[in-house]
Amino acid sequence: MAAIISDKFRIFNAKQFLESLSEGSSDTGNERTRMYFFVGRPQRWDAYVEIYNQNATAFVEGNEVYVGANYAGATFKGVVRAVYEDSLLLYNIGPSTSSVPAAGSTLKAWNGTADTGAEAVSGVYRYATEDVPPVPLDNQKEKFDLYDDIIAAKRITDDFARAVIRRYNWDLVANPKYDMWKPDYSATPGGGGQVGKTAATGATTIGEAKFYVINSQYEVFKCLYNGETPANPSGQNATDEPKTTPSAGQGSFAAGIFTEEAGNAGYIWKYMYTIPTNDVLRFLSTDFMPIVAASDATRQATEAAAVDGSINVALIENAGANLPNGTHYAPILGDGTGGKVQIVVTAQAITSATVTDAGSGYTYASVALKTGTGSGATAYGLFSDAGLTASVTVGAAAVGAVEVVLPPQGGHGADMELELNAKRIMTNIRLTYAEGSGDFPVDNDFRRIGILKDPYVFGSTTFATVDTVNGLYAVKLNNASSDYQPDETIEQSVSGGTARGTVVSWTLDSGSTTEGVLKYIQSPDLHADSGVVRAFASDAGAAITGTTSLTSANVDTGDNSNVLGVQFASGLANPEIAANSGEMIYVENRRLITRAPDQIEDIKLVIEF
Repeated sequence: MAAIISDKFRIFNAKQFLESLSEGSSDTGNERTRMYFFVGRPQRWDAYVEIYNQNATAFVEGNEVYVGANYAGATFKGVVRAVYEDSLLLYNIGPSTSSVPAAGSTLKAWNGTADTGAEAVSGVYRYATEDVPPVPLDNQKEKFDLYDDIIAAKRITDDFARAVIRRYNWDLVANPKYDMWKPDYSATPGGGGQVGKTAATGATTIGEAKFYVINSQYEVFKCLYNGETPANPSGQNATDEPKTTPSAGQGSFAAGIFTEEAGNAGYIWKYMYTIPTNDVLRFLSTDFMPIVAASDATRQATEAAAVDGSINVALIENAGANLPNGTHYAPILGDGTGGKVQIVVTAQAITSATVTDAGSGYTYASVALKTGTGSGATAYGLFSDAGLTASVTVGAAAVGAVEVVLPPQGGHGADMELELNAKRIMTNIRLTYAEGSGDFPVDNDFRRIGILKDPYVFGSTTFATVDTVNGLYAVKLNNASSDYQPDETIEQSVSGGTARGTVVSWTLDSGSTTEGVLKYIQSPDLHADSGVVRAFASDAGAAITGTTSLTSANVDTGDNSNVLGVQFASGLANPEIAANSGEMIYVENRRLITRAPDQIEDIKLVIEF
């Protein structure tokens, strides 16, 4: 069965995303969607290999592992960065970066001169380096893993999201010619059966056509006519920059329409909206430009002026021959009313066709180059007067054709997203220093961004609604022997075994050199102890130690403060979002993005539906 997923379906989904951010009367109701932009993954990217059936000899950091009968003939090699219960992190993969340990391979350890005797069977393998982050996986395990290293998240409101379209600048070097709006561009597929219509720039769909422009004043115009004639069927190069306030001799603007100066290419442009300064700063990029919010006054004025089924352009499809010379008028025929075209015939051929009355209500339309009959509302064919009362005789040998260009549904400017093919959404999130009273630490980096839909507050089934949320565990410490290092492993002896975590942030209390807040992540891959990730304990007698810095400090079991974005209870604090709640609707792995106390990150994220 022949079928397509149309651009309109994608545009619909983009619209729904935007609308969901403000729907409903309650911020906690099911009608509204609470979207959060999150950052995560403070630890470096390395190749990951799952291991099982390990023998009694341990793998050692700094040694190599390989697959093959011997090290010299190995088909896979890698240096061990870190050893965990059920996995290894590797770097310097060889003999080439595309080498892989097939599932079920035997991994052997090599210390530089000989096998160490350590062996295990390999499972899942994912190649990665700091320069080549892994492609995210779309499965449940990946979702759980993503939650384990979320650092913090910031609410995406309708102020920080816009529908965006490809950016086409007024630049007669880069963009000398523009397509005109037409409702019937289509491809000519191989194998026959269909003949399409191609835009001036070669596009075969309106979504691919270059039919709008942003000018030097951040005004957006849509091309209604690009100078197309029988002699120039693909139109002509543009001349005058479309503006709402053109300079003398640079075209004219009236009633929402910009027309090039007489004698130039003849472009006609429809004014759509002006991008305000805030949107320029937030949503204008090299490749994309925003459609302004529905509340924007310039957009509302254009929408209010739109007339469903009104006709602005008629094209000379065939100049013809044997037509009566002179200036004639013809009604636009179809299911609408009031449309009228002025047709100039010179040397018995059509030299111009201009819409003088746009009419309304047309979903199909045509112009008959026949002897005029009837008058006024019943007129058909050619007339010598604009009132359509004085018939013009057209001989039987006359030929020619005028094409009427239908507007988009609702009229030009009625539905900006649909007209301009806005199937993408851009979110702009600015992370300002230690935002959210410290929810976003500034002493570590991150390598993952994404969008989380409707997470719960930790320990509940209530939707999170605050502007920023902390995704990290934390412990309040005192008597620290030195400073903990970002990304080092921390350990504490607890009931049943050892609690482990990875340091994300260490912030000393104001004026102190020994007391502070330690924020950390925990995950099954990195921090399991006998198959279990154990929680750190509120135990002043069980020190928390950094395995790299050798820093040691005690839990301040009497601390119940709210500091750095977290609420402590007996010296311990949980994240503010419930693990694995909500839906991960977008994930992107990146090279590291470094944070600093005096730094602002401005992150533009484009989502294509």
